[in-house]
Amino acid sequence: MQIESLRVHNFRVFQNIHMENIPQMAVFLGQNGVGKTTFFDIFEFLHDCLASNVRAALAMRGGFDEVISREQKGDLQFEIKFRPSPDEPRITYELTIGLDGRRIPVVKKEVVRFRRGQHGAPWKILDFSYGKGVAAQGELQKYLDVQQTTRSPQKVSSPDILAIKGLGQFEDFPVLALLRRLIEGWYVSDFHIEEARTRQVANYSETLSKTGDNLAQVAKYLYDNHPQRFAAILEAMRERVPGVENVDAKVTEDGYVVLRFQDGRFKNPFSSQYVSDGTIKMFTYLVLLSDPMPHALLCVEEPENQLYPQLLAQLAEEFRQYSLEGGQVFVSTHSPDFLDAVRLEELYCLVKKDGFTKIIRAADAPQVRALYEEGDLLGELWNQDILLTEANKL
Repeated sequence: MQIESLRVHNFRVFQNIHMENIPQMAVFLGQNGVGKTTFFDIFEFLHDCLASNVRAALAMRGGFDEVISREQKGDLQFEIKFRPSPDEPRITYELTIGLDGRRIPVVKKEVVRFRRGQHGAPWKILDFSYGKGVAAQGELQKYLDVQQTTRSPQKVSSPDILAIKGLGQFEDFPVLALLRRLIEGWYVSDFHIEEARTRQVANYSETLSKTGDNLAQVAKYLYDNHPQRFAAILEAMRERVPGVENVDAKVTEDGYVVLRFQDGRFKNPFSSQYVSDGTIKMFTYLVLLSDPMPHALLCVEEPENQLYPQLLAQLAEEFRQYSLEGGQVFVSTHSPDFLDAVRLEELYCLVKKDGFTKIIRAADAPQVRALYEEGDLLGELWNQDILLTEANKL
């Protein structure tokens, strides 16, 4: 699944943004404080709204008044357009969150639209407000003919619960289930190296947590169940980290699993507590990118931290390969070395204007495009302050 378009209104520094034709891999560049972390939090916020409810997701961020753009009135608005696969029609999800008369957060509008063919008008699969509405039943292909579908009245238990959370659990609403899985599959990395180092209870874990605190468990799962993928991780580690010959996840007698790194010069392996931050981080990224079930959206903030600069071009290519295999990737960075491996059509610049942040496609800046086509690398243009200067002109 690929997000093709995003529109956001009144979410913190993003008072009004609209992105179209978003590629499978997108890289976001900007100065400190411009809102790169906040941009990723758009997806985390929607994920939290689905996982719990709107009130809880807002409370985690200080409440509605802290989330709505400064000095703005009205509602939070989101619009996401995506395709389940390249050969299927585009689906639009619209969500409006506001306060009711008692100033309690509610879902004021939740709509899912389906476009019938290349020229047909979008048709509402879901139309909800304040916990009540109608939803269409039936498989995706039936929506091509409105006569074959019916929209039945539906209700969720509370007006702060997303309709796709409830209805997306039922086989009668496969498109809503598809959208729910899309949002549930978003992964916004909040990696903590020290948590990844610690020994972990030997539980079963297939997917890396957002903080990386189950790294050893996932490594053991890959070793036991996907040996070819784990062997590829080890080969990459040998190429990139001097001295590393092997990595394993050993279960201790007291029921913990510990990562161990083998340096070829020594007989006994080292516990993960005694290897460098960069080694842990590189191993974590390789494990994340080796997940047999790619995340629908993978958001990674500043992957260059703790990594040797010469490794960043390889990492950028691996993110791109991950995106081509089905998982869309968004990356924020400050690194010229990482940017040198980024393509012009993949790069977006975040710039502040009148107190709010705009997202500008770098390819839309004529001077940037001209220099890139002449052979200048994007990292060079970043070092020369050309990227943001030209983006600010748009």
